[in-house]
Amino acid sequence: MVEILAIASVIAPVTSGVVQAVKSATGVNKRYLPVMAMAVGIGLGAAAFFVDIGLGERVWAGGISGLASVGLFELSKKSKGDEK
Repeated sequence: MVEILAIASVIAPVTSGVVQAVKSATGVNKRYLPVMAMAVGIGLGAAAFFVDIGLGERVWAGGISGLASVGLFELSKKSKGDEK
């Protein structure tokens, strides 16, 4: 479990950056951003072949990083005062 959380915390900022880049490039609806973040996180987790854990654990870490990246974005948005 420690490995999963460690990988998720490394992947989360990358996931957040990728989601923001896709959002600005495509103009995807804000409503689908958490789902897109999960998908991007799972993809990045599965692609983390340099880690010594199995594919299932990497996918879980990617999913957690996707959810964490949504939380990171919401936290930074609220701290900047960009609330509705």
